Amino acid sequence: MRQEAVMKSAGLAAVLSALINGLGQIYNGQILKGIIIIVVQMINGALTAILIGWVLLPIVWVWAVYDAYRGAEKINRSSSRRAGRELW
Repeated sequence: MRQEAVMKSAGLAAVLSALINGLGQIYNGQILKGIIIIVVQMINGALTAILIGWVLLPIVWVWAVYDAYRGAEKINRSSSRRAGRELW
């Protein structure tokens, strides 16, 4: 059975994660990771009441956007290699 290469838009993954942290990971197929990031950011939002959230919220936000972008690039590299092997 032949599988088609599944390409993900790294830009779209980053934008989705910038809008709602974890959504980019879900788009990339990393469902559990995305849900965990969403829950962590909800907790960070609640922690803004005691100031630590003001530090953690932007740190996790930047990391989630970067991780979604890099995750899509990794998926694309892996798909390209698989597609290249199927040709031979």
